Amino acid sequence: MYRLIALLLLSACVAAPKTVVVGRYRAPDAPMYSNAVMDQNRLVGTWSQVAAFGGEGCKPGGAEISRGAGGLQIRYRLCESGVQMAAAGTMASETVGRFAVPGQPGPWWILWADGDYRTLVVGSPNGRLGFILNRGPFPPDRLKAARDIFEWNGYDPRGLVVY
Repeated sequence: MYRLIALLLLSACVAAPKTVVVGRYRAPDAPMYSNAVMDQNRLVGTWSQVAAFGGEGCKPGGAEISRGAGGLQIRYRLCESGVQMAAAGTMASETVGRFAVPGQPGPWWILWADGDYRTLVVGSPNGRLGFILNRGPFPPDRLKAARDIFEWNGYDPRGLVVY
């Protein structure tokens, strides 16, 4: 009996693992659509994070996408739900515009890319992430389009933090 009590007391002293709370930024019953006509090869290059849901609490990051033997490769550091997330590896294509990305709480769906592939709107069906990646200047018309795309896919655009 004393051993059981001692074991319970000892287990209470062990620190629980830190859990990162991830927000849900979209209505769970809202339909969501990925960009089914995109050219995945045009994703290659350097991207800067210009906005994110839950983007308070950390600095914006970016991503480097390249071609590799196993397909598209990514190295990123992004602010997601107020937490810096970083990883590298293969962006496994689930279908056109949908990727499994290492270290992420859900798949990346490319919801929209402008015609010249300067801006990407990225979300996830589970609503745990949503952000905008960009190359070069980020004019107000593309920000408005990105907000509209998020709203179309069930996100509340008022929660988008623009850096």
